[in-house]
Amino acid sequence: MSDTESTTMSEIIRHIRDLPTLPEVAQELLADLSNDETSMDSMNEKIAMDQAITAKILRLANSSHFGTNSRVVTIQQATALLGVRNIKNVIRTSVMSRQFPAVNCPGFDFRSFWRHSTATAVCAELISRALHMKHDFAFTAGLLHDIGRLVLVTHNPSAYAEVIQTRVTLDCALIDAENSILQTNHVEAGLALAQHWHFAEAVQDAIRGHHQPDLEDIHPLASVIHVANSMVHALDLNDQENDAVPLLSQQAWDTLALDEKECLSIFRETEMRCEALNQIFL
Repeated sequence: MSDTESTTMSEIIRHIRDLPTLPEVAQELLADLSNDETSMDSMNEKIAMDQAITAKILRLANSSHFGTNSRVVTIQQATALLGVRNIKNVIRTSVMSRQFPAVNCPGFDFRSFWRHSTATAVCAELISRALHMKHDFAFTAGLLHDIGRLVLVTHNPSAYAEVIQTRVTLDCALIDAENSILQTNHVEAGLALAQHWHFAEAVQDAIRGHHQPDLEDIHPLASVIHVANSMVHALDLNDQENDAVPLLSQQAWDTLALDEKECLSIFRETEMRCEALNQIFL
């Protein structure tokens, strides 16, 4: 059996089951992030138990982006400076980005992948704020919208390298190259992972519909992620050559009904916040 033939959805699901479960502290932190009644003191105690997250939060707090005159040395100081929203986003990004070890796959750039995922998360959160939707779900969904690509590339790097080459050769959409070579795609793999890790149905819908936000009975968050994904590609924030802007659903765009002033504000803040996050993660 060739590498390509072995990449079926049943194989992918077995691979997902073999992935490490989210550490207990990480699971508690992610649960706390969705609970509005959780105190920041309680979260700070759990953050302190995770050295990697603590280091990233302190690094962000001391970055030039926040322009503090004195050095931030405690989580409590960092929380006061950064605000709860930024703390939550650092936790989400840190927890998810370390679940997949980098593998050697020609043509796949892990750094570029996380730049795009983080930028989409930030942009989606800003869109949801403008629309008075739940911000936390938007950031998480944006961060995870392409997570199926990591599932596929870590499961079978050589087969995914063939996907990337096929995309270039045929000048086609990535999802079409995946379907052709793997008989599955990053949307199906990402949805399987989101279900395995018990993410909220809204996040699952956003993953399922980020290329097709017009699917029947899908959560409106899918339209937010779809538009954010296109905006981030247009802004070229993943630092990747020949990055194509995906087709934008007119229905999704009309549903969000963002005006020009809102869009320009979202563009500027997305670029600014991504620059700060990239300083600590990439």
